[in-house]
Amino acid sequence: MTTNHEPENLTVTCWRMLHQTYTRFKNGVDRTLSEYGLTMEQYLVLVTIKYNDPPVRITDIALGLERSTNSVSMLVDRMVKASLLRRVRDRSDRRVVNVSLTSKAENVLKPANPAFWEFMQQGMSPLSYKDKRAFASLLKPINYKLLEYFNPGADVEGMLKSDSKQFNYQMKQWNKQLWLATPQAKRSSSKKRRVPAPAEEQ
Repeated sequence: MTTNHEPENLTVTCWRMLHQTYTRFKNGVDRTLSEYGLTMEQYLVLVTIKYNDPPVRITDIALGLERSTNSVSMLVDRMVKASLLRRVRDRSDRRVVNVSLTSKAENVLKPANPAFWEFMQQGMSPLSYKDKRAFASLLKPINYKLLEYFNPGADVEGMLKSDSKQFNYQMKQWNKQLWLATPQAKRSSSKKRRVPAPAEEQ
């Protein structure tokens, strides 16, 4: 009797496609942002700080990026040396260290933000608005299950509500960017330009 492995194979296929898609997006973002001297990780740190209410601590960045505090602290150290960030002691509690952008970082973000947005638009362009809503809906239960797995006994609903609230605030700040509403930006995001090819996978 032949065993039907299709369900298992489909699970692996879905995981593989998610992994490949994320990796190719990351490689494309890295290549796009390299023109401005940034990696995707550095860019995400900068926008996390810029589009959050100050003061921003390393723990806030780690939470937003879903990284360990230690790894984010090392990344911030490198960005401080690159003059992209500064560490500032909190006025009310000198034991607390806040992180803020330098003028160099602000200047780098001005061209990097539209470039990042254009690449994201191109990458997601095969999907219609309806497709994107369906895609997001399909990912929600997977995200929920993974949160349960990594946080046994935790209030996953509360975690998701907190994350959604923070994300909505960041998007409101992001949407205030003037270049998003300019005719030039709209033309730029709608151009049929080739998406940068991803770097070769190891």
